[in-house]
Amino acid sequence: MIQAPTMPTPPLLESRLHSLPLLARGKVRDNYAVGDDRLLMVASDRLSAFDVVMGEPIPGKGELLTRMALFWFERLKGIVPNHLTGEAPESVVAADEREQVRGRSMLVKRLKPLPVEAVVRGYLAGSGWKEYQENGRVCGVALPPGLKNAGKLPQPIFTPATKAEAGEHDENIAFERMEGIVGPALAEQVRRVSVALYETAAAYARGRGIIIADTKFEFGLDEHGTLTLMDEVLTPDSSRFWPAESYAEGGNPPSYDKQFVRDWLEQAMVDGQPWNKRAPAPALPAEVVAKTAAKYREAFERLTG
Repeated sequence: MIQAPTMPTPPLLESRLHSLPLLARGKVRDNYAVGDDRLLMVASDRLSAFDVVMGEPIPGKGELLTRMALFWFERLKGIVPNHLTGEAPESVVAADEREQVRGRSMLVKRLKPLPVEAVVRGYLAGSGWKEYQENGRVCGVALPPGLKNAGKLPQPIFTPATKAEAGEHDENIAFERMEGIVGPALAEQVRRVSVALYETAAAYARGRGIIIADTKFEFGLDEHGTLTLMDEVLTPDSSRFWPAESYAEGGNPPSYDKQFVRDWLEQAMVDGQPWNKRAPAPALPAEVVAKTAAKYREAFERLTG
């Protein structure tokens, strides 16, 4: 059993490392260069919703995401290589920076990332449900008539998306467009591997009382052109987790991800008007922050306990 952190470090909205050059701050992670061939990925406690980063950190989130990702990388390493180096993140930063990275960081290989996100859906939800209502398809994949919101699909489907610039929304694309972007052979390999990862993880999670409705993988190529799983994997930030005991199709099941935040933002008012889902986001109430932190912890403990 992997223990959840019992004494979370102070919330970290942004890392501040002086010993390594900062390459980018993503929605959640800060990436630093370690020489020419490695990256230090620091998972902050930032949270994004509707592709906008919230101003309030979720205490303990970065540590839990990192521990969950490491758990899945280990469990799935027989399907596809991953980007972990096996080295301690603390070994590449200055002594006065170790507390910033301890427990919330991964030291990884520097890869050539594919410009497409690999989304696998086992259930109809979110943008997939909206698209299905419009035309009976999801990202060009035809589905049987009569499916309901949150309904289980006959089999998992691969629905890629293009990576958006900061502040923009990812765009669902048809598989044929992905073939045009990365080439037919690599597109087919990514689809096959992604579905295998999802099916393996979903079966394990179901035995722990969690339904993985859908998830997003990211891949890169190493110096030999080998397809490699990267970024983070199968966390509440990249996946839709539902508790199995309360699952029912026909509505939006309660979830272990940032749904508390999304639901609150849907009804949030800014200057007397509904929030337009653009930065800056309205300030999150303490209760929403606390409930979100508790859901991340519960998902971690269920999956790894």
